[in-house]
Amino acid sequence: MKITAISTLVVNAQMRNWIFVRVETDQAGLYGWGEATLEWKTRAVVGAVEDLSPLVVGRDPRDIEQLVRIMRKHGFWRIGVIGSSAVAGIEVALWDILGKSLGVPVWRLLGGRTRDRVRVYTHLGLGQLDAVYHTLAAAPLIERAHKVLERGYRAMKLVFIPYTHYTAARRDIDQVGRMMADLRAAVGDEVELMVDFHGRCASVGAALHYIEALAPGRPLFVEEPLPPQDVAGLAILSQRARVPLAAGERLVDRHEFAPLLAGRMIDIAQPDLCHVGGFTEARKIAALAEANGVGIAPHNPLGPLAGVAALHFDIATPNFVIQEEMSGAVPWYEDVLHGPIRRVDGDWQVPEAPGLGIEIDEAQAARHPFRQEIMTATEARLADGTVVDW
Repeated sequence: MKITAISTLVVNAQMRNWIFVRVETDQAGLYGWGEATLEWKTRAVVGAVEDLSPLVVGRDPRDIEQLVRIMRKHGFWRIGVIGSSAVAGIEVALWDILGKSLGVPVWRLLGGRTRDRVRVYTHLGLGQLDAVYHTLAAAPLIERAHKVLERGYRAMKLVFIPYTHYTAARRDIDQVGRMMADLRAAVGDEVELMVDFHGRCASVGAALHYIEALAPGRPLFVEEPLPPQDVAGLAILSQRARVPLAAGERLVDRHEFAPLLAGRMIDIAQPDLCHVGGFTEARKIAALAEANGVGIAPHNPLGPLAGVAALHFDIATPNFVIQEEMSGAVPWYEDVLHGPIRRVDGDWQVPEAPGLGIEIDEAQAARHPFRQEIMTATEARLADGTVVDW
């Protein structure tokens, strides 16, 4: 069996473009799909897929570990998040091909079932951009939280940490504490709440003030309280924080995760399969996390194919905790991809179809061609004009 061609299909979903990757083989009707979505880097990732393709076309698609090594090593320069996302799109498609060729679901190939269902959470507003990033008052926060619960979810993530620099204003700290208290009172103790800092705090002190305000509401975890490069700060914060810490959505391989895991700086690691290079690297990150007593909660606010890949990974990963999804990001989210995800209350069910069990409706996809994504990050400024982390 040989790879004969690799192509990309871009679908605009407002805030981001989904990048689907199709890998063809010389076996009639046998091909695979992957996803390589990377926010605001669409053209760069598509170009990276084109650059990587000559390295693997003509080779056996079932030699996945070897092909990943070729794509990562034969370009000489380290590939970064753009290249790693391109690798992921190709690599996930290879697993889809392997599963189809053997007549088994991908999760079987990853080691088999470690659970009977996959716990998931969504975002406030069910993925609607304004609700996710611009709900900074208690009344709309609670209203939107109830709408999430009405859809059967029992866990949700919120982004209500203000744009911050090296210090946090007392009024902002108090506001965050009041919003968390009001929300916890409104949804009860059985609903899991997670708060995403988005790396907005430029210092340990600022992050710690907000974490202390959130602690009485007992979040399942707080995510990325510091920018991803501040490993030393995270080490200090982990010794002082009274709530579990999560990080990793902006790390691209096991080498970047290694110091956080070895130092027990986080309780939850959040690799994104679309950004770390697919199943191959994500499995190594998960194993390293397990060896250091850290759980896995994969990052995924991306397209529907990324969600399916995460489902297969979660089924086979013993230290999995909870899965992020954003199925309401656009009204037609479920029209472009026909797949195996079936949610019962707050859990995805285990699929049995071969490979990933998906098919892309290319006619539907063509209705949403590439457009420049919405760049809400430009709003990340303080009152005096200082640019801060989004």
